[in-house]
Amino acid sequence: MTTIPSWGAVAVSGLLVLVAVGIAGWQRLGISRDIVIAAVRALVQLVAVGAVLAWLFAHAGVGGALLWIAVMAVIAANESRRRGAGLPRAYVAPLVGIAVGTLSTLGVLLLGGVISTEPQVLVPIGGMVVSGAMQAASLTLTSLRRSARENRAAVEAALSLGLPASTAFAREMRTAVRTALVPTVDQTRVVGLISLPGTMTGLIIAGVDPLQAIRYQIIVMYMLLAAWAVSALVTARVAQGALFDDAQRLVPVPA
Repeated sequence: MTTIPSWGAVAVSGLLVLVAVGIAGWQRLGISRDIVIAAVRALVQLVAVGAVLAWLFAHAGVGGALLWIAVMAVIAANESRRRGAGLPRAYVAPLVGIAVGTLSTLGVLLLGGVISTEPQVLVPIGGMVVSGAMQAASLTLTSLRRSARENRAAVEAALSLGLPASTAFAREMRTAVRTALVPTVDQTRVVGLISLPGTMTGLIIAGVDPLQAIRYQIIVMYMLLAAWAVSALVTARVAQGALFDDAQRLVPVPA
């Protein structure tokens, strides 16, 4: 039987935060305060979320679980918006991308009977999907923002030759989606060889047989691949539509 760490053990693990703070101070990185704030925020947020989830699992049912996932998607879109600062629809594009990526991925898992509708299952899985979709949306917006500035001359030259906006900006679109997918593709390629992923590690620590744990991990890796791909593509498409005005001109993007 696996022993759950006590709050005392959690307090001891806080010494590791002091290690990070010490290194930051020693090297004069100027982020010691940020490290402390991040650690305290993580503690407070996780305790609060744990309390909410305990109530949710006991009383809310499927509707409450789906509502919680929707809230996570809204928060995730707001976080991704920062990466697209200056882009038109910098909030709408990641919100739509994350929503479509999450709904499509969870839809396949639920309709295929891969996961159950119990809140204890739906919320953690939904959280992982939303997190992956958020990272994909953020990387997509970062790439699009950079391309819209650095490749402006080339795009405008293509437009001046009569090419439609979608064709003139096609290379930048492909680059953005490809850039967003690289991290999850690389992670999937080496999964289990370099490190044991979080889901598998958690199950093994909880006492689940490794050969059973890998089945869960395979499902997680495959669902994240889909969520990243869908979110990146949809975010790019929505953002691209806002990058050009009615006259098919590339709108200015501030540095």
